[in-house]
Amino acid sequence: MHARLAASGHMRKALSLLPSLAIGSAALALVCLAGAPVGWRTGLLPLKASFMLLSGAGLLGILAAILAALALLFAWRSLGRPRIALLFGVVILGIVFIGVGWHLRHSHAPPINDITTDTENPPAIVAALAARQAEGSVSEVYGGPAVANMQRLAYPDIEPAILTMPISQAFDLALNTASSMPGWSVIASDSHAGTIEATQASFWYGFVDDIVIRVRVDGNGSRIDIRSHSRHGRGDLGVNAARIRKYLAALKAAAH
Repeated sequence: MHARLAASGHMRKALSLLPSLAIGSAALALVCLAGAPVGWRTGLLPLKASFMLLSGAGLLGILAAILAALALLFAWRSLGRPRIALLFGVVILGIVFIGVGWHLRHSHAPPINDITTDTENPPAIVAALAARQAEGSVSEVYGGPAVANMQRLAYPDIEPAILTMPISQAFDLALNTASSMPGWSVIASDSHAGTIEATQASFWYGFVDDIVIRVRVDGNGSRIDIRSHSRHGRGDLGVNAARIRKYLAALKAAAH
């Protein structure tokens, strides 16, 4: 009898700790989630360590959701409405972590981060070279046929824009369109060479991608090629291809 009472007491004590453990784990997950990009941006953490901290945030968030669900299932009668609402929030946070992890794991984007409309002679990155070297970024040299083949299979729609206008007019249109793209910063333009360079930084980590636009004569009109290349990482989850699509769509809309 005493053993049963003791066991029951231990069980009640364990259940009473679940809400605090869930909320504490969720809070720590959020700290890690914020600390990962801050550590990278400030130079306190190398990229690999920052990603490990980000993974830790996901695991803590999922653990917190499990603990919160158990607390709601077995100890809800002893909880006030504010704590119940908070625990439901922790469960939702865990679901978000699971959803993001699932999306990243099952992304169909190929393991490349250099996309261009001209895979045989991609526009060269020039103005951003010093910044890339200072960051210790991946090589700006195009990966060749292997990368080109993966791009063609994943993004067969990435093609140059052919405009029925003289090159000077096409260059001005290309530059104005680049300047109007949300989040883009034009860092160089040379009308004689027919090149425009820009950058765009990601929201969370501040990862910078370099963009090069090249305008050339094409028969009686002009051909516009674009290249978008990430400075870090191996894959890009389709970000560079999406950026090129948006630019080309805006360019063609402006041309009509």
